[in-house]
Amino acid sequence: MTVRQSRPRALLLAAMLAAPVSIPPMMTAPAYALIVFDPSNYSQNVLTAARSLQQITNQITSLQNQAQMLINQARNLTSLPLSSLQQLQQSVQRTQQLLGQAQNIAFDVQQVDKAFQQQYGSVSLSASDQELVTEARSRWQNTVGSLQDAMRIQAGVVGNIEISRAQMLALVGASQSATGALQATQAGNQLLALQGQQLADLTAVVAANGRAQALTEAERAAAVDQGREQRRRFLAPGSGYEAGSVQMFNR
Repeated sequence: MTVRQSRPRALLLAAMLAAPVSIPPMMTAPAYALIVFDPSNYSQNVLTAARSLQQITNQITSLQNQAQMLINQARNLTSLPLSSLQQLQQSVQRTQQLLGQAQNIAFDVQQVDKAFQQQYGSVSLSASDQELVTEARSRWQNTVGSLQDAMRIQAGVVGNIEISRAQMLALVGASQSATGALQATQAGNQLLALQGQQLADLTAVVAANGRAQALTEAERAAAVDQGREQRRRFLAPGSGYEAGSVQMFNR
């Protein structure tokens, strides 16, 4: 090829390079998401979810147990709505009032000692016959009064039986229907208090009966001593009594 023949080609190539070239846009293929199933990953996720559910179940169970424990504690701390203390105190006070109304000789150590020194001691040899009769009558009044006091106390204790029965039924019912340990304990304590009140009534009856029996025996002993003195005076010289034989039954 000569220089003249190559030059027009070079010029044509230069012109082509200098001219603007429009390049059509590239057509891209649409992208599709492909789902890939991984069995190992799936099983791991299921296991994790199961463990999480078990933890939640355990927490719920723990909360339920704590709530039940609080409910039980509240029940155990609930006080018993029934109280028989006032009725028991009134019963004891009635018995004490009857004991305090004892006639002539009260339930007092000093008064008992004073009464026995003055009325139940040895008969005074210098006392007149009228004084002896007065002292004997005073002792008789003490005995009769003590017997009356004993019967009054017995009547008061019998009156308390019905009250004690009603209280016992109420307390036993409250104990059986107790909602917690505190209510059961309080009901048991009140039942013990009721037994204490009944023992107090029994003690009062025993004391009153013993007082009456003691005064009866003391009066009998004093009467024997007084009778001995009156017999001595009756048989004393100058008393106007003369011994003689007495014939009984006609023979």
